[in-house]
Amino acid sequence: FQLVFATVTMAIVTSGFAERIKFSSYLVFALLWTTIVYDPLAHWVWGGGWTSQFGSIDFAGGTVVHISSGFAALALALVIGKRVGYGKYAMEPANIPWSILGAVLLWFGWFGFNAGSAVAANGLAVNAFVTTNTATAMAAMAWLLVSWAHGGKPSSLGFISGAVAGLVAITPAAGYVTPMSAIVIGAVAGVMCYFIMLWRQGRGIDESLDAWAVHGMGGLWGALATGIFASAAVNGASGLIEGNVHQFIAQIVGAGSAVIYAFVVTYILAVIVDKTIGLRVTEEEEYVGLDISQHGERAQG
Repeated sequence: FQLVFATVTMAIVTSGFAERIKFSSYLVFALLWTTIVYDPLAHWVWGGGWTSQFGSIDFAGGTVVHISSGFAALALALVIGKRVGYGKYAMEPANIPWSILGAVLLWFGWFGFNAGSAVAANGLAVNAFVTTNTATAMAAMAWLLVSWAHGGKPSSLGFISGAVAGLVAITPAAGYVTPMSAIVIGAVAGVMCYFIMLWRQGRGIDESLDAWAVHGMGGLWGALATGIFASAAVNGASGLIEGNVHQFIAQIVGAGSAVIYAFVVTYILAVIVDKTIGLRVTEEEEYVGLDISQHGERAQG
């Protein structure tokens, strides 16, 4: 179970340099990153480390998985640079129906991610299941509506982006908050992550799949929201609304330390790998596509 968590986290990091990195360098970086960044964070939160001792809580990986991967993706995008032609011509999604199918599989699989973190088939797992679905649905609708009002057109890609933002935001809180609180957490995540994505685009940062805007910032919001909305009736922990100021402070410390550690160490690792064996493929290899240049096969016919 924990091994899959680590694997999924590295998969999210990959989006920061999609279509730009050598496969051999990716393997080296992935091993280094998982060992030096992910493992310590997992220990801090779930292994009796200093953030858990301080009181920070994270039910299913908002800090360990999403903050770490999102801010790592941003650091990598800054080190490796933009894709060839980024900002000069449209880089539209390759296949919207496949993207929707992927989101459906994520939504379904996330129940195992969140509810499974109860490590039992009990009432806590049920609560995590319901809050996960509630926040996800709310965030999907929030992203769709705000992007429709702001951009003029509703899009299926926006809907599923919002859904992922909701999944991310509820992850640390799923086993600590009520379904009513999940509605608020999801709504804020959908709107917030949408505008952060626009900010990233406006700065010309090529972080291909918006891991930072959705996972990094969504995870950050979820971690803080846990400190706000945690209900003692759900899992014993109370948040700011119930008068527990320390829990909110603990969430700020835990999330803030994860942001700094993940971003700084990832940036350093990326620079080291780039200066030694090189991260980026050549412009010609990037032009023909990494499926062909790195693996000698086509992903699609």
